[in-house]
Amino acid sequence: MTFKEYLQTSVSALKRNRSRSVLTILGIVIGILSIILVMSLGKGAQELILSQFSGFGTKSVIVVPGRQFEGPSLKGVDSLKDRDLDSLRNKGNVPHGETVIPMVFGSDVASFESETFKVSVYGASVDLPKVFDIQAEEGSFYTDEDVKGSASVVLIGSKVNEELFPNGNSLGKRIKVKNRSFKVIGILPSKGASSLINFDDGVVMPYTTAQNYITGTKYFDRLLVDVDIEENLDQTVEDVTRTIRDNHNITDPEKDDFQIVNQADLLDTFGTVTTALTYFLVAVAAISLLVGGIGIMNIMLVSVTERTREIGLRKAVGATTRNILMQFLVESVVLTLVGGIVGIICGAVLSFIVYLIIHAMLPALGWKFIFPIGGAFLGIGVSSAIGLIFGVYPARQAAKKSPIEALRYE
Repeated sequence: MTFKEYLQTSVSALKRNRSRSVLTILGIVIGILSIILVMSLGKGAQELILSQFSGFGTKSVIVVPGRQFEGPSLKGVDSLKDRDLDSLRNKGNVPHGETVIPMVFGSDVASFESETFKVSVYGASVDLPKVFDIQAEEGSFYTDEDVKGSASVVLIGSKVNEELFPNGNSLGKRIKVKNRSFKVIGILPSKGASSLINFDDGVVMPYTTAQNYITGTKYFDRLLVDVDIEENLDQTVEDVTRTIRDNHNITDPEKDDFQIVNQADLLDTFGTVTTALTYFLVAVAAISLLVGGIGIMNIMLVSVTERTREIGLRKAVGATTRNILMQFLVESVVLTLVGGIVGIICGAVLSFIVYLIIHAMLPALGWKFIFPIGGAFLGIGVSSAIGLIFGVYPARQAAKKSPIEALRYE
């Protein structure tokens, strides 16, 4: 018999028992559907997490003050100061550093007339838009003169603008933060979180202003070094590390009172973690495939028993043991393959529905629908393999039957 004939015979046999065939493949459908859904949502989550860094390029180096937590307090949180900023801006120390941005973080309640809103405060230099790819949607950014003079000016995020100025017209108005009046000179566009910083619910001001009027400190919470090209990233990390150690008279690396965070390494780490989590969930979902495979084996064994006389008749008219083996094996593979295809389609549809729900409920999240092509191929391959593995035993049982005993079977 040719493969086409085996296929036609198998399809014909499965059609005669449609209800049983549908129930048999249900376990495979659920398993493949789960895999497609998990992989699609996993890829979407991975894209979402990595997109948080999209506004902050992979050629940036972040200098964080302090060592790891030691007891109840963080050691050396005030370790980054003006001297470090000046040294990092010196091309002789960091030749590949294009821009160095000091940042100061804080939070307080902002108010305008009767409206109030808790805001995150970001103090930075005028170069902030270069690294974070964010410009004023209305108005303008502050200038170097504003930084030098600790000017009381701010740019407000889109969410702050909505909360404090529900009627619009915020430019030129004065808001209060920590009992000090600040002139609104610009409004930032809505961008969501960028590199784990959400400017939408924040206010941006010169770092000197933030230090003098908000935090009351003389140190920086971050120093961001933007590298000219990504190939020079590792060299810049070395240069920055050496420069700050020299400034702080540190000769033993274990006594560093700062940490260097490489943005590219963060992306790799997040990508690895999310991928590992996705495949772990896929492995959990694949358990249902095992259950489905066992179900197929049981149903095929029942089918062998029910069709004992048919097997005897086929052998009596010349069918070989190999013909019977192949017939039942092909039936098993067809069952699982159909289940795999239906599972892929259902998984894709369900994933798209989940995407629509997330997009409708949280449009600002920026969730993307991603169909896992690799998952589809995996589903086809796994379902076919299950059909082969769990179909071998029933097929062998059918092929071993004696034609005489089979014909006598009642």
